[in-house]
Amino acid sequence: MTTDKERLDRAIIAMRVARELPPGATVNLGIGIPTLVSMFVADDSIVFYHSESGVLNCGPLAEDGNEDIDLINAGGQFLEPVPGMAYFSSADAFAMIRGGHVDVTILGAHQVSATGDLANWMLPDRGVGNIGGAMDLAAGAEKVIVAMEHNDRNGNPKVVQECSFPLTGKGCVSLVVTDVAVMEPTPDGMALREVAPGWSADDVQSVTGARLIIPDTVADYEV
Repeated sequence: MTTDKERLDRAIIAMRVARELPPGATVNLGIGIPTLVSMFVADDSIVFYHSESGVLNCGPLAEDGNEDIDLINAGGQFLEPVPGMAYFSSADAFAMIRGGHVDVTILGAHQVSATGDLANWMLPDRGVGNIGGAMDLAAGAEKVIVAMEHNDRNGNPKVVQECSFPLTGKGCVSLVVTDVAVMEPTPDGMALREVAPGWSADDVQSVTGARLIIPDTVADYEV
């Protein structure tokens, strides 16, 4: 089921996710909407960005004219340099992830299950997939936040009761932020926490594959 209600744009999703980053955290940003999050972290909040390409403590996305071919994120986008940056090999970058030194990773997804299973590396119907660093991040990061559109380009729900796509990680997602809602996977199912302006809990349920746990009061989506 689809609805013609207005949905939030990708920048608003990134703004909402940015509120979840604690000062001093080491944060890895995945490809897509997650890369925008660095543009919306408060100026007085110090966050150390980590990339599988081999950089720690980089700035947000670079402005036009300030691109450095040697300073890119996992999606190949140019980043701003900041004092105290560190460069190293990709092997060292993955050792940081696998060693549990990444506090938060923000990833996109093809599907997230009601209990926090993540599928984001393969689209079976298209035969397209790339493991990359997602499996390491899903297993090694302290907290996994998914930032994505609520439905795919065909209107199919991406928040589902059980994932039908190959899994990246099982029970690893702690928060899901989409263009219509903020949700929290729990052992009992997907709990609805916030709804976008103009949306009701029933509206969100109508475009969601998982059965939502809806509290008596649902907060407004805050950025």
